[in-house]
Amino acid sequence: MSPLRIIILAILGYILYRLLFAGKKKGKPPSGPASDKQSASRDVLVQDPVCQTYVPQKQAIRAVKDGKVHYFCSEECCQTFLADKGDKK
Repeated sequence: MSPLRIIILAILGYILYRLLFAGKKKGKPPSGPASDKQSASRDVLVQDPVCQTYVPQKQAIRAVKDGKVHYFCSEECCQTFLADKGDKK
């Protein structure tokens, strides 16, 4: 058997293996740190009422004012919002 023939058979065997067993790995979603990154990318974005920046809801700072939950990008925006008496019309 020539070396070229062995290489060709090896390549064909690899292609056949990939065709037969490639679909079986898709059954279960991954878990662990990699899946946490994927779920973080699917997080809902909320808008900061002070600077109008969008922040992932899980990472946002929360504050309750007048019975409503507000989300902020930073402590500074949160303090500015809570200190505001609502003088704007």
